[in-house]
Amino acid sequence: MAEVGIRPARAEDCRQVVRLIQELAEFENLSEQVKISDQDFCEDGFGKDPFYKCLVAEVPPEGHSQDSPTIVGYGLYFFTYSTWKGRNIYMEDLYVMPAFRGKGIGKKLMSAIAQAGLEHGCTQMRFAALDWNRSAIDFYLRQGAVDLTATEGWHFFRFEASAMRGLARGESGSDQGPADV
Repeated sequence: MAEVGIRPARAEDCRQVVRLIQELAEFENLSEQVKISDQDFCEDGFGKDPFYKCLVAEVPPEGHSQDSPTIVGYGLYFFTYSTWKGRNIYMEDLYVMPAFRGKGIGKKLMSAIAQAGLEHGCTQMRFAALDWNRSAIDFYLRQGAVDLTATEGWHFFRFEASAMRGLARGESGSDQGPADV
C-alpha cells in the first residue's frame, strides 16, 4: 500500500469527510443522529468564524482505484479551556475506514492533533469513547490516555437544541435535579 499522508482538510474535502462522519455514525449505531449537511459542515469549518479544525488521511492517487475515495480517515478537533489546567484541545472524532485500519493511520492522525494542541500551548487533549468500543478504549490507553470515568468518575453531558432553548428561557427540562444548581 502507498504511504498515507496526513494534512489539514480543505473546503473541497468536506463531502468526503461528511461521508466518513456518516460511516462513523453507522459504526456507532447512531446514524439517525447525523443531521449535518455537506454545506453546513463546510461553512462551520471553512467559513468566516470556523468552529473546528480537521485533518485528513489521504491515499495518493496511485494508491487506490479510480472508484475508491482518496480520503480514508479524519480527525476533527477544536480548542477549549479548562479552569484548572488552561488551554485544552478536544478531539471530537477520530475515524479510519475499516479497510485501512491497523496500518498506523489513526495513531498518525491523533499524533498530529496532539502536536497541534502543543503548538497552541494546550496542556491536555480530551475526547470521549463509547463504553462498548473496547478496541478504541484499549488503543487510547496504549497511547497513554487516562480513562476519566474509571479514575475520577466524570460523566459527560449535553443539552439538545430544544433543551438549550428552554434553558435559555429559564425553564427547567425536568422536575428532577440538584436544588442548589
